Amino acid sequence: MAASSAVCRLRFRGLGLLDRFCFGLEPQTQGRFTSTASAVKAQTENTTAKAAKESKTFQAIQEERREQAERSVLISCPSKINENKFLDYLSKHGTINNHFFYNSYGAYAVVEFSSRESIASLKESTNIPAVEHEAAVPFKSRLLSLKWPGSQSSNHPMPKFKVQSPPSISEISQLLSEKNSIDEQLQCLTETLELTEENVSLRFLVCSLLRDIAGAYFPECIIRPFGSTVNSFGKLGCDVDMILDLDGIYATSQKKGSGLSLEYQVKRGASERAVTQSILSVIGKCVDQFGPGCVGVQNILQARCPLVRFSHQPSGFQCDLTANNRVAMKSSELLFLYGQLDPRVRHLVFSVRCWARVHSITSSIPGAWITNFSLTVMVVFFLQQRGPPILPTLDRLKELAGPSDKCVIEGNDCTIVSDLSKITLQQNTDTLEKLLQEFFEFYGNFPFNKASINIRKGKEQTKPETTALYIQNPFETTLNISKNVNATQLERFVALCRESAWLLQQKENLNQSSDSPWGFAALLVPSVSSGAGVKNRRKRKLEPASSRIKNLLDSLKIKGGETVAKKGSANSSR
Repeated sequence: MAASSAVCRLRFRGLGLLDRFCFGLEPQTQGRFTSTASAVKAQTENTTAKAAKESKTFQAIQEERREQAERSVLISCPSKINENKFLDYLSKHGTINNHFFYNSYGAYAVVEFSSRESIASLKESTNIPAVEHEAAVPFKSRLLSLKWPGSQSSNHPMPKFKVQSPPSISEISQLLSEKNSIDEQLQCLTETLELTEENVSLRFLVCSLLRDIAGAYFPECIIRPFGSTVNSFGKLGCDVDMILDLDGIYATSQKKGSGLSLEYQVKRGASERAVTQSILSVIGKCVDQFGPGCVGVQNILQARCPLVRFSHQPSGFQCDLTANNRVAMKSSELLFLYGQLDPRVRHLVFSVRCWARVHSITSSIPGAWITNFSLTVMVVFFLQQRGPPILPTLDRLKELAGPSDKCVIEGNDCTIVSDLSKITLQQNTDTLEKLLQEFFEFYGNFPFNKASINIRKGKEQTKPETTALYIQNPFETTLNISKNVNATQLERFVALCRESAWLLQQKENLNQSSDSPWGFAALLVPSVSSGAGVKNRRKRKLEPASSRIKNLLDSLKIKGGETVAKKGSANSSR
């Protein structure tokens, strides 16, 4: 369900490497954007800003981004816009902190003001459009359209645009083959695919725009992004998962004093799930009827976690909105924390996820595939198994937590330390190349038939149920986050792990002087999964995954034929 989103690739976090890695990879048909002079100025302050951000907690970072989004507007612009005149016009309403342009069904600009008063001033001067033969829904959102009278001159400097969507696999393979080591390849992959600051800002702005709609019914609610948008493992083009957070309303209503008090009269539902379904149903209808740019709205209320799914055309994002899913937000915080502890964590996760998507181990379509969340937990578990461990167990993170970190959600203890400075890591100097090789070896020989994966304890445990793959939910410990995975998909994963480990041992795949993909790039070639194009595989323990699937299908056909024959024989004897 991933949809392209347009973003600026100027690295506010001081990486400054993406343009070099993506040189020569800009397709003419892809969306583009530009950053402003103020953003360029901000880049010179990267070191200080990055150090300040790293000292902040997960919650503090999210609140800062949310506050920035509330001071921002999203404006549809003419394709040949005069950027200076555009900025001069908007500056009449207040100081502009930052802005950038991108394309998604047309040109758009994200403009962040220094205060909310500027937003109010801008909206006061904005008109409801006059439409012929139709009626306009008079909902005054922060999604605006700039009307430029007359024709525009092409003599003015045009905004500089850059590609916002991730490169294709063939472009990634070419890019990686130019690197000097597998470690450099994995670092390059991360920096090429990761969400940019601008992309994250746009995601928070979309949540803020949606909150303006929900706020008509619940003025104190907050819509928060979770998952890949905030856990530091998001890839360009990934969906935006959102939570309609009503806990603030409930919290302020629980204050009890002595003497007389008042209570709101409220409707009552049969259960919390029924209330959630009712709320999402109404919000979904409002988004569909009143939300500008929101299309394809689906109310999927019978799912285990009820949600509203829609496409936000101005941003290009696919969005899923759930309600009060606080455990999911805590899981996002946990992965964010692990990703900040050691840079190798993110590099390995991005690489494994990319490898898995190329070979259809994961899929954007719901089904029996392994999910990105499950894969990420598997990487964390593997890194906990190293000698010495690269990552601490979840129980250790709980032990380091302070009183303010205490968190219990629906009876589940979700307490983890928020201050990264309290975590002392052991000295492990394994290279990314070694970690990648041994990740494939680890899971190519993991006893999935009897053992489960548990990052809370950091060790294998006996499977409590007979599912193909059992990965304990980090916080809701009675749940299996990989219950959807069937035996066939697990066998494919194991076979590909073994085959990839074998490929990384072959000298021809470690020779960067050859014209063919090498190192990690060699694992992205389709022939890896089909078993074609690689000679002399005497050391493999398993045949290629496709052959295993073919043999399985053949056996099913034979069994099916035998069953039909038996039925025919039984019918003829009656």
